[in-house]
Amino acid sequence: MARVLIIEDDPLLSRMYQKIFSFEKYEVEAAVDGEEGVVKAGTFNPTIILLDVMMPKKNGLQVLEEIKANPKTKNIPVIMLTNLAGQQDAEAALSKGAVRYIVKSEHDPKEITNLVKSIIAGYTRNEVPEAPPTTAA
Repeated sequence: MARVLIIEDDPLLSRMYQKIFSFEKYEVEAAVDGEEGVVKAGTFNPTIILLDVMMPKKNGLQVLEEIKANPKTKNIPVIMLTNLAGQQDAEAALSKGAVRYIVKSEHDPKEITNLVKSIIAGYTRNEVPEAPPTTAA
């Protein structure tokens, strides 16, 4: 079973993503700040991490650096979820190892869920539930 770690300080967004991924049959864990996120990345052994940029204690870029510097967590794909739309922030996150940089206000939760599923499928094909069949156009 795929495991999703949500590192997000906004309780409403965190609960929403926890419910979405639980409904999709993923095991979900959440952290409310950067320090807790780094700890849970090492102990929960997530398949993928959704990481906010602006958080207390450690910001998302600091957390990303720590996750990528740790041999135990460096290969976990990390999606940055933020309200910061700056190109410089996106480039910094991607250069530090994030697989995607998503501005929350530009994507609905279903789009983000589908993106997470596709990234997980690329990393752990045997653990992802089968997608419903699609019809040819």
